[in-house]
Amino acid sequence: MPHVLVLNASYEPLGVVPLRRALVLVLENKAVCLEESGAYLHSATVTVPAPSVVRLKRFVRVPYRGPVPLTRRALFARDGGRCMYCGGVATSVDHVVPRSRGGKHVWDNVVASCRRCNHLKADRHLVELGWRLRHKPAPPTGLAWRIIGTGHRDPRWLPYLQPYGADDVLARIDGISA
Repeated sequence: MPHVLVLNASYEPLGVVPLRRALVLVLENKAVCLEESGAYLHSATVTVPAPSVVRLKRFVRVPYRGPVPLTRRALFARDGGRCMYCGGVATSVDHVVPRSRGGKHVWDNVVASCRRCNHLKADRHLVELGWRLRHKPAPPTGLAWRIIGTGHRDPRWLPYLQPYGADDVLARIDGISA
């Protein structure tokens, strides 16, 4: 099912919701459709354009957002879906400093890895193997990561995410996956 970018009344990105939820917001007059996806939803009597970006009519106060949570989906988005050792298609998560040797499960120590590299590395340090990381792992920053890290992307969202660091996020993802 397609997803829709939800903006606050101040045009600040709040999150991504399923198309059905966004349509309910628009139909209940709680949100305004800013961008249409080009598809149409049909009922018995009405045809409605499917939204791609909606803006809430009333401002919603957002509580403090801490650091971006470390999830598998966000990790693969940060690393562009590529193995940080060989550049192949990533299918697993690897700890640079193995947990068995005191490594923590934090952004600075976790990378996307292909099955082969993860198996060969096992519980050893990179120095022992003579391997190097393609990029130094770091926690993602910026509000755009909360949106792009969900794994859902639509080119129509870019103008609304650019003020919040989307260009940097996409450049990093595209630079890694290239």
